[in-house]
Amino acid sequence: MYKSKLSMKDTQKAIKIVKDNFERKLAETFNLDRVSAPIIVPSKEGINDDLGIKDSALSFYVETLNKNVEIVQSLAKWKRMALKKYGYHVYEGLYTDMNAIRAKDEVDQTHSLYVDQWDWELIINKSDRNIDFLKRVVNKIVKAIKETKTLIQSFYNVLTDEIKEEVFYISGQELIKMYPNLNVKQREYEITKLHKTVFITQIGPHYDLRAPDYDDWHLNGDLLIWSDVINDAIELSSMGIRVNKESLLIQMEESNRLDEINAKYYQQIINNELPLTIGGGIGQSRLCMVLLEKLHIAEVQASIWSEKELNFFKENKIEYL
Repeated sequence: MYKSKLSMKDTQKAIKIVKDNFERKLAETFNLDRVSAPIIVPSKEGINDDLGIKDSALSFYVETLNKNVEIVQSLAKWKRMALKKYGYHVYEGLYTDMNAIRAKDEVDQTHSLYVDQWDWELIINKSDRNIDFLKRVVNKIVKAIKETKTLIQSFYNVLTDEIKEEVFYISGQELIKMYPNLNVKQREYEITKLHKTVFITQIGPHYDLRAPDYDDWHLNGDLLIWSDVINDAIELSSMGIRVNKESLLIQMEESNRLDEINAKYYQQIINNELPLTIGGGIGQSRLCMVLLEKLHIAEVQASIWSEKELNFFKENKIEYL
């Protein structure tokens, strides 16, 4: 029977230690400034992330503004526009606490309707738009995760699980060839159980649902960490080198979405008005789940849960926030 290694009080203290330390390491590693970010953005300007599902964001009409707005689902596009607006230069960047509602997500041990993550974005050179540069960035993020685990263990020595710092890289296509008879979730389970820390590269519609308008499908990926507590892989980050004009047009055409190309964000890319960047989101609650060795995301995040999850809490004696 599962029993949390930390009390609810110590869990709250530990969450702050993890978040404060990792956030600082992320900023120092990539020369990022913390900025304020919106929770609502105008509809129909192409700023919000639809997660590959058209019109998936929660939207509503604001009478006082006479305007339709959407609750953000991520800030992938907003960050790139902000870097230009704020006057950042090559190898400078920003990060923010992104709080979102993803109404179409199914809640389970690692998913919640409420999403909290560090959204970060860094300006790069044209010569950096390659897989080797992406891998160097991933290695630095994993190093920061490993160092944060070591720190939290110095406060709570009952936390004994380790983070493997060496990253195993594999493309989505290679993973399909390795496990041709499994679905996406099963493939990720098998490869992460085997290698513990995995980065799956080149993720596009051939592998899994992925929006066509911010990551270059040839230069992106997902970071997975194995959890002995839940006996499964946990995706901590989705990230990538962002689309340029050429890859944007190709991916929008493949997705049958060229009719949206006149929106402000797309036109700025087509006219080469936005900087070339790399960026992503790193799940705050999921990172806390992994580092604090928790069975359910509800132990580190306050949200709303289904009857199925409430029964799961009761059966496993989980103290949820």
